[in-house]
Amino acid sequence: MSENDISFKIRGAIFNVYNKLGPGLLESVYESALAYELIKEGLKIERQVSLPIVYDGTELGAGFRIDILVEKLVLIEIKSVDTLADIHHKQTLTYVRLSGLRLGVLVNFNTANILSSRYRKVNQL
Repeated sequence: MSENDISFKIRGAIFNVYNKLGPGLLESVYESALAYELIKEGLKIERQVSLPIVYDGTELGAGFRIDILVEKLVLIEIKSVDTLADIHHKQTLTYVRLSGLRLGVLVNFNTANILSSRYRKVNQL
């Protein structure tokens, strides 16, 4: 399955979670529900995946956590904030690049319109 195929299933799962739960909950609630939906879709997922930062050839330890890693190919960064800031987009793209992946999905569940609150972040895809 390609990153684009996985992304399609992720978008559907995000839509299902939002329609069932609505906005205003904690990120951890959306993470649990989204993980459940993705597993129902037959996807292999990992939650809160720690990735080390390698700087100048030296591993500096865990640098960040991926909220959900899908099929070891696509990461999902979950937010539940009033407004996504530029830093959220930059953070997600940096996570994609540092992880060596080619695709990430940023989603903000605290919104009136989930269709305009999910974004693909691409690294050489």
